[in-house]
Order: sequence, then structure tokens, then C-alpha cells
Amino acid sequence: MKQILIVDDDVEIRSLLADYLQRNGFRVFTLPDGRGLWRELEERAIDLVVLDLMMPGVDGLALCRALRDRRSRLPVLMLSALGEDVDRIVGLETGADDYLPKPFHPRELLARVNAILKRSEQPEIAAGCQGLRFEGHELDMIKRELRRASGERLPLSSAEFDLLAIFLTRPNRVLSRDLLVELTQKREAPAYDRSIDVRVSRLRQILGDEAREQRLIQTVYGEGYIFAAQVEARLA
Repeated sequence: MKQILIVDDDVEIRSLLADYLQRNGFRVFTLPDGRGLWRELEERAIDLVVLDLMMPGVDGLALCRALRDRRSRLPVLMLSALGEDVDRIVGLETGADDYLPKPFHPRELLARVNAILKRSEQPEIAAGCQGLRFEGHELDMIKRELRRASGERLPLSSAEFDLLAIFLTRPNRVLSRDLLVELTQKREAPAYDRSIDVRVSRLRQILGDEAREQRLIQTVYGEGYIFAAQVEARLA
């Protein structure tokens, strides 16, 4: 049974979501703020964190950044009463896997939780491939980690890992934005959804693309993106 941790200062929302998710087959734990977060993560095998953006004390953005630094593989669904595009973009830029503005129907939250968990599961590794090497980096397909050649681990959300894996398995090909949305989100996305653009921007920051003479992830205007690099598979 998958375990979900809800961190939200609104007791009614915590109770509503916990009850709904439990009735749909999840084991749920709740916190009113981030003070007990690390203890819960140490004591329980949490599969996903539902994190409110606006909380007293340490807010959701700061907690999400800390999770990316310390638990980069743990999926995060961010909730917020702030529904503007800029708020959603900021949430995704901190490393959240998805962002759901309040108010929302619990069924929509359930659909997003299921989609995130499905994305975060280890994919089937074709032809014994354990890692993909490129430009002084390696994407470990088993541990779902990105590392520099020095061994330094670079934090990726599960959604960012999936997007980078798609680029690396299809290098030097133009991939349309719609295709990337379809391959990464596993759900129908609205026409104005800009999550792919935000995650591309995040990947560029992580890979240091701005400092490169030639970007690894290049924009093909009117068409999509292309990952312009040689990729080598590390086999078992």
C-alpha cells in the first residue's frame, strides 16, 4: 500500500484529503506544518508528499527546495490558494512534480497523485541499460539519479528525471512540446499548460546550459526542443 504524507495547516483540508485517499487505497499521514516533516520521513516509507504552499513558519516553497536537496527522488504535489500562472511556475521551479490550485475536487487530486506515482516508478530498462552518459554527466536509470563525472549527485524531481530520460533516449531529434507533455504527464493537459517549459528551464539550470557555448537542450522555435549531444549507454 502506497503511503502519502499531507502537510497543510488547514485541518479541514487535511481531514478531507486523508479520508478520501484512504478510501481509495492509500495509507495517509498528516502534519499541520513542516516541523515534523523530517521525522516522518525517517520513520515511514513515504511514497509522495502533498505539500501546501502557504503555511505559517517555513512555507511550502522552502520545504520543497529542502526536499529536492535531501530527498530528490521523493515526489511532491504542491497545493496552493494562489492560482495564477506565475505561482504555478514558481512551484514547479522549486522542483514540485505537479501543482494543484485550490479549490479543487478530491477526485482531481487523486488523479494527479496516481499520475505522479506512476511516473515515479522505475521504468523498464531496455537492453540492460543501467545509465546514460553525456557531456560529463550520467543519468543512473536504476537509482534514478543524475551525477557529474566526479560523482556529485544533482537533485532532480521525478518529473525532471523522466523528462531528461526522454531527451537522452531520443538525442538529436526535435521533440514537440505536445509529445513531451504526453510522454511525461500521462494525463490530458490543458492547452495553456507550461509545465514542460518550466522543467526544461530547470534542467538547463541543473546542467549549466547557460554557461555552455552550445546548449544541450536547444529550442527549435515553432516546433519544440532538441537534446544536442552524444549519448552513451552504460550496460549491465
